[in-house]
Amino acid sequence: MGKNILMIVGDFGEDYEIMVPFQTLQTVGHEVDAVCPEKEAGDTIKTAIHDFRGDQTYLEERGHNFELNATMAEIDPETYDALVVPGGRAPEYLRTYDSVIETVQHFFEADKPVAALCHGPQILAAAGVLDGYEMTAYPAVRAECEAAGCSWVDEVTTDGNLVTGQAWPDHPEWVAQFMELLGDEVSHGDAAIAADD
Repeated sequence: MGKNILMIVGDFGEDYEIMVPFQTLQTVGHEVDAVCPEKEAGDTIKTAIHDFRGDQTYLEERGHNFELNATMAEIDPETYDALVVPGGRAPEYLRTYDSVIETVQHFFEADKPVAALCHGPQILAAAGVLDGYEMTAYPAVRAECEAAGCSWVDEVTTDGNLVTGQAWPDHPEWVAQFMELLGDEVSHGDAAIAADD
């Protein structure tokens, strides 16, 4: 049975980290609403593509225009089963919106599945919900995640209701672990694993 999933995005969020989970989760039957503060359904955000080419940090290029399909000011977090928080540059300013912080806090207070990737945990840290979790994120934000009370690991990790990964190369495992939390049957190589097993 498909779940209702909320995704919080913003200008210059990472292109792959928005598009891939948005489309993948829809492909397997979930409803995904992508929202952004101060924007409405039908508006677009500009994404950025972050590439890793052996430099000390990632290279950023202009990505696609991504169309929002819901309006943040009109959504009720209680009607959603899970939350996705992509990375990129958007989290550094999205975390300044009370509506974003309150929405994130709802999902943790209600113990609903949350998937955060790359810089996405910057929002979780600002929301004060990371204390006691084992998690990962883009390595450059490790210090603020640890300051928010988490234990750091260097791999895709599920701890309770939270699935975290370091960047878009983690998509296969990150999305698979999130789908397992949602109750989807996920294939890992030749073995099929159902969340209810």
